[in-house]
Amino acid sequence: MLPRVLAALMLLLTLTCARADALMPVEVAPGVYAFIADLGEVAPGNAGRVGNSGFVVGVTGIAVIDTGVSFRHGQALLAAIRRVSDQPITTVIITHAVQEFLFGNAAFEPTGARLISHSKSIDLMRQRCDHCLENLRLILGEEAMAGTRLVIPAPAIEGDHERIDIGGRTLDLLHPGWAATPGDLLVLDPATGALFAGGVVSIDRIPELRDADFGGWVRTLEQLPLTGAGVVIPGHGPPVPIGQARTTLDYLMALDRQMRKLFDGGIGLMDAIEGAAVPAFADWAGYTTIHRKNALERYLQLELDELGR
Repeated sequence: MLPRVLAALMLLLTLTCARADALMPVEVAPGVYAFIADLGEVAPGNAGRVGNSGFVVGVTGIAVIDTGVSFRHGQALLAAIRRVSDQPITTVIITHAVQEFLFGNAAFEPTGARLISHSKSIDLMRQRCDHCLENLRLILGEEAMAGTRLVIPAPAIEGDHERIDIGGRTLDLLHPGWAATPGDLLVLDPATGALFAGGVVSIDRIPELRDADFGGWVRTLEQLPLTGAGVVIPGHGPPVPIGQARTTLDYLMALDRQMRKLFDGGIGLMDAIEGAAVPAFADWAGYTTIHRKNALERYLQLELDELGR
């Protein structure tokens, strides 16, 4: 099975050199497809389509993993899925509560699919997604966001592991605890070892600490091989073999080392942000923007840790 996965990845890497057509699904394992989005941040030039999505085709049904940034994005994903299979969409899974992964829900609502997410992600959607939608309309414009509304998933996943049937094929929904976000879900296809990692893994794009529990995220990434996955579809960036998914962990640890060095050296907050270079990741998308925010977040976390001692 693994040689087929790696062959598919080589094809994918060729295709992702030209990512303009982010709605061309790539089969990363038998019956498992990924849409590889733009690596940038939400902007009019990419219509906000910066979060990966995917789907798994079962015997009599399809599961969709994440739905995009807008109603129109969701419609485009649905149309692309229909070019692959006309099986009914039975399940839509939202891996985490970040705007580029969930506002396409309304496009899938008419399919009658059950729309599920972790309860902690649903709580976060209720707390902030109306505000996120307002911001998206300001950034992307009313036309790009036409028809977009917040659709809250139900039912909620409460535990750390639930196996679901999507129509003759099972998927494992794994909640590792608070990692990149409070309600992270990993979606594993046991038949192929394909793992949709949502916000837990980011490749070639700086991951965001805004909603993270740093220690929980590190532990989740360290334990990722224990899921039995062979190929990982990240929330951002191209799919990679499981061993390469630890690149996200490498970034987090490099950031932590640099910020601890500056913090322990008595460097003030603003100077620490300016001195937070991690050169090994300078060519990743978001390095000049997201990385600076991460440096701020990590510095403040270290301050809180010190106060709590």
